[in-house]
Amino acid sequence: MTDTAGVATTSGRVAIVTGAARGIGAATARRLAADGLAVAVLDLEEAAAKATVDAIEADGGRALAVGADVADAEQAEAAVARVTAELGAPTVLINNAGVTRDNLLFKMTEQDWDTVMGVHLRGSFLMTRAVQKHMVEQKWGRVVNLSSTSALGNRGQANYSTAKAGLQGFTKTLAIELGKFGVTANCIAPGFIVSDMTKATAERIGEDWDTYVAARAAQIPVARAGQPEDIAHAVSFFVSEAAGFVSGQVLYVAGGPKA
Repeated sequence: MTDTAGVATTSGRVAIVTGAARGIGAATARRLAADGLAVAVLDLEEAAAKATVDAIEADGGRALAVGADVADAEQAEAAVARVTAELGAPTVLINNAGVTRDNLLFKMTEQDWDTVMGVHLRGSFLMTRAVQKHMVEQKWGRVVNLSSTSALGNRGQANYSTAKAGLQGFTKTLAIELGKFGVTANCIAPGFIVSDMTKATAERIGEDWDTYVAARAAQIPVARAGQPEDIAHAVSFFVSEAAGFVSGQVLYVAGGPKA
């Protein structure tokens, strides 16, 4: 798409952001809407996505709340079909939905493992498979997968670390397979971000939240905790026309060179 001056732009395109009811997903949905995209705000419960949609619409954007379990093939396909019918064919996909089931390996159950793999890996696969046909048809697309610095290994997160590392390989393969169709695929690996998920981690290990944030920030070279908007800015770049020659990359957004 081009603006009135003939400059390529993403304005008017349709994006799906999974896990967008709160945190990184919500910030990303709002940023993409501000960039001019119509945004499907997808979360497990449609009602949970309404606040993000309301915020986008209050700012003059166009959005749709969609409820779906991304790990369920039928629900993923149905969600994409609904977005296509109500907003238009999606050509931007942000695979952000995620859960944690942290525990040391000897305490981790098979359900803990399967749940995390299901949402992060199976969910990203199912959503990308459902959306890529629209990208191929339009000969343009952007896939951004959310990994984590935990992909480098993190105590108590054998399942989560494995899933997040897997997303990096998934991203690079998408870049190879879909590049000839005008589709890029990139991955963002956040470091410590203030979110409900990191609050749950603090609770799990029995630490006061403010104390936990201060301790984590002290280990980060830029001397602060990350915010969801920090990740949303990076997503905005990968989705932009300016990033059309950037594909198969993993960007660590962590306030320094490592977690």
